[in-house]
Formats: sequence, C-alpha cells, structure tokens
Amino acid sequence: MPASVKPGVVTGQALVDLLDTAKDQGYAIPGVNIVGTNSINACMEAAAKYGGPIMVTFSKGGGQFICGKSADNTDDAASIAGCIAGAMHVRAVAKQYGVPVVLHTDHCQKAWLPWIDGLMDANEAYFEQHGEPLFSSHMLDLSEESLEENIGICKKYLERFAKVNVLLEFELGVTGGEEDGVDNTDVDSSRLYTQPEEVMYSYEQLSQVENGQFTCAASFGNVHGVYAPGNVDLQPVILHNTQAYMKEKLGCDSDKPMKFVFHGGSGSSTEDIQYAIKAGVIKMNIDTDTQWAFWDGVRDYEATNHDYLQAQIGNPDGDDKPNKKYYDPRMSLRAGEEAMAQRLCEAAKDLNCVNVLN
Repeated sequence: MPASVKPGVVTGQALVDLLDTAKDQGYAIPGVNIVGTNSINACMEAAAKYGGPIMVTFSKGGGQFICGKSADNTDDAASIAGCIAGAMHVRAVAKQYGVPVVLHTDHCQKAWLPWIDGLMDANEAYFEQHGEPLFSSHMLDLSEESLEENIGICKKYLERFAKVNVLLEFELGVTGGEEDGVDNTDVDSSRLYTQPEEVMYSYEQLSQVENGQFTCAASFGNVHGVYAPGNVDLQPVILHNTQAYMKEKLGCDSDKPMKFVFHGGSGSSTEDIQYAIKAGVIKMNIDTDTQWAFWDGVRDYEATNHDYLQAQIGNPDGDDKPNKKYYDPRMSLRAGEEAMAQRLCEAAKDLNCVNVLN
C-alpha cells in the first residue's frame, strides 16, 4: 500500500495512488451502496476483516433516507444533507476500523446535477477548512445524453472538482436494469456496450483539465440487479480491447492507460469479475447482493428467535419472562450488519482485495 494511503478517508493524491496500486497489483475495491450507519459500519467492519480498502457509496435516494423520508427534500435538500451527514459519520469513525475508506457518490443523471452542486458546496467549504474535500469522488452518469454533451458536462464539472482534489467517475454506455431511481430496463441492448473510440475521446477531453483525475464506468453488458443465468451477456473483453486501442493511440508504455469501474456487479461470475480486473477495473459496485445479505441476516434473526419476538412478556422460558433483549432493535440490526459484512468479505475475495494493506 502506498505511504500516502492511511487509515481513514482517502482523497486527492492518496486516492490516485490507491487506485493506481489496485490497477497495477490486480485487485478491485468493493464499492458498496449504503442507506444508513448500519450499512456504513458493515462496510468498514468487512474491510477490517478482509484487510483491504472499501468504497462507501451514497446514492441520491440513500442520502434522502439518511436525512429522513419525512424531511423536506425541496431542491434535493434532504438528499444533500443526508449524504453530508453520512460522510461526516464515516470521517468520525473510520480510523477506529484501521482501513482506508473512499467516500463516493453514485449515479447522477443530468436532472440530478443540483444534488452534486450541493455536495460540491460542502466539499469546497470542507477543503477551505481542512485542505481536502469532504468526499473523495463523485459519479456523473450522463450516458443518456450524446457523447459530446456527456463529456462536455463532465469536463465542466471536472474543472470544479479538480480545484479541491475531487475525482470524477463518468459513465459511457448504459448499465441495464434498475437501481435507486435509475431505470434502464428497456434500454436498447446495443447501448450496453461501450466502444473504444468513445473511451479514447473521453480520455483526451478530460485529460485537458489541469489536476483532473477520473475513472470510467464503461458498459460491457453490465446490468443492475441479479438475474437468472443466461439473461446477462457480460463481455469484459471489451475493456481489454479498449485498453489495447488506447495504448496504441497514445503511444504509452502502460498496458492499462484507463482506470475502469464495474457497475452492476452483483451476481456476476468470479471468472468475469477477475477477467475484468485484468483489464484495469479498480472498483466494482455492489448493492443488490449486500441488500439481500442485510435482509437475510435480519430474517434469520427473526426465525431463530421467533418465539421471543411475539410479545414484550412471555416466551418458551415462562409466561412472565421479558423479551426486551430480543426485540431491542440493535439485536436484529446487528444481525443484518454481520451478514452484510460476511457477504462483503466474500466479494473481496473475488476481487483479489484480501490482505492488500501490508
């Protein structure tokens, strides 16, 4: 692990060093969508167990949920406030887990850009006080727009990002399926596969931004959600071909000039995941599988303790026996955390992200 990367939130040059190391050493960081402190803590617990970094990812809807669904969300106020609150929680406790944490936000389409504007206001205020941004990186998903408009807007935002050392993740092509308000279930299948020329164009345009740092979420058949075998045609060879194309065009020594990220990773085969990593994938998003794991932990807790969860008093040990220690919300939530952390440890193994801190 580079000397610049230390336990706690990683930003700026340390983040670039971390991602370059992942690319060079052949591992990818789990990027996990969270909805509150329970799932945030499960992420960091897992990272401490598997011995690697973790990317805690806030969606617009996740931020709103953290703030509270009943809170006023006019002009994305609750979504912005919730993401900031979650980020501050991570910053307050991350060092207690002894692992590097990347604070990231997920898909932001064109209509949602005011959400990112609000988070950038927070980044700039935090940077002025602490010399680093509040968040490590933000994703802009303008893949519904033309390539030129997509990258034009990304370039404009990257100019703002670069001034406070925030990394940009941009999307080319479309990730199929549905996730947290982004529904691409009916998209034309041809848009699920990014072309090398599109990546090269984006690289050239974004490289013009001074101090600009970026990663690319190129589409290679990825789909949000988990589907029956045969329903998803993942083609990670597209990433390999793109890297070869870019190396030739750039005339560079690196076999992997672009840092790729893998969206819609839940349910993918280990073979596809590891082949994608060999093509320069440095982060894989995980949401559907961790959602299920958290629920499954809660479900198993209820099933195991069912007879102690039917009333405040009275259980198989006696009609006058109290059940408070069973229905205490911390018990079922902790079961969810443990199950989610275990699932992330399994994911880290698939991503070659185990014991990479030393």
